[in-house]
Amino acid sequence: MVMAGTGLMIDSMARKWSAVPVKFPLFRLRRLARRLALAAMAVALPCSTAPALERTNSGFKVFQFPADKIPRIDGDTNDWNIVPESYVIGSAQLTDDSGKHKLSDACAPKIRVKAGWVKGLNRLYFLYEADDDYWDFAQPGLHNDTFELVVDGDLSGGPLIEKFHPARELLGEWETYFSQQSAHAQNYHIFTPAEGKDWCMVWSAASWLKELPYANAAGNYSCRPGQPGHLVLEFWITPFDYAGAAGPQRAVESVLKENKLIGLSFALIDYDDIHSGDTNNGFWNLSPKHTMYGKADELCLFKLMPLEPQFVKPIAAQWSFQVVDMSRRLVAFKDLSGGEIKPWHWDFGDGETSTEQNPIHAYKNHDHYVVVLDVAGPAGKSRRAKVWDVVVK
Repeated sequence: MVMAGTGLMIDSMARKWSAVPVKFPLFRLRRLARRLALAAMAVALPCSTAPALERTNSGFKVFQFPADKIPRIDGDTNDWNIVPESYVIGSAQLTDDSGKHKLSDACAPKIRVKAGWVKGLNRLYFLYEADDDYWDFAQPGLHNDTFELVVDGDLSGGPLIEKFHPARELLGEWETYFSQQSAHAQNYHIFTPAEGKDWCMVWSAASWLKELPYANAAGNYSCRPGQPGHLVLEFWITPFDYAGAAGPQRAVESVLKENKLIGLSFALIDYDDIHSGDTNNGFWNLSPKHTMYGKADELCLFKLMPLEPQFVKPIAAQWSFQVVDMSRRLVAFKDLSGGEIKPWHWDFGDGETSTEQNPIHAYKNHDHYVVVLDVAGPAGKSRRAKVWDVVVK
């Protein structure tokens, strides 16, 4: 109700103020009135609540690759053989929400999807394998068999496509598109295969999202348009809490860490006739909500998993630090070691030591130091030294 008359309210306010005996351009008055109307709308609209994600009990998992086993993006699936079958999302977990087809139909694509991440990198890795009776990719536009992926890296929820945004009527279609489309959650139309065009279309004005160093992709296929065949697609993307049209200089990456929950879903847009225009044959969706492509509330819940047990070292020393007060040369150390540990032994490099797990140490002199952490436990011993990382002045 607030939005319905906002445009008239802005114009009325601006014209009323322009009548006062102050020389102030009308366009600036309109701009001020618009800002006040936006503030009023923000107060009047109901407060957002936590997103009501779909399929929260399905247990969708994102596999953690060890740092020495990061998959190479080359269209070869061998790097993904270490991912257990429990991580695989297959055709049986999708539905054609257009109501045209069942999984048993001969034209239904047969797919396998694996998702992965690497601790320390804000990247999501994907392996997409698909068999289809008819691959449609002859045209240069949107008419292309498509793997549509949507990700909300911080579970902020809400609309990510301009037509669903509550401010659309106020701002207009194109102002909303450039300011808000896929800014807090991202939508990727990934062409399968992409022949003679970019590997995907990012559905926003932030087209830089699909380029290095924010994404990369490689595929492998032998079919031609109109033929059956097997397709492999490997890619990674960077999820963003904010990714605006202005460019990466203002963007905020989603920080990925163990056990973090994210919103994610995908759909297959399946065409079966290169001459059929834009009428697709099926929309196979992981989310039960068709409009998940533009509403982050309708994505599925995924969890970034810890390393599988076979990749975890029984004991491994590791640590970080922060200079909390340079004037006093005060440094806080944090133990990040893995395994069952007791005791800890810190050598701060200045002749002082500590057996605390997370000590705070004040250095007497300016210098760069070699700091060593030794840990021990039932599985043995481990050491981690950092050479000249700790520097105080």
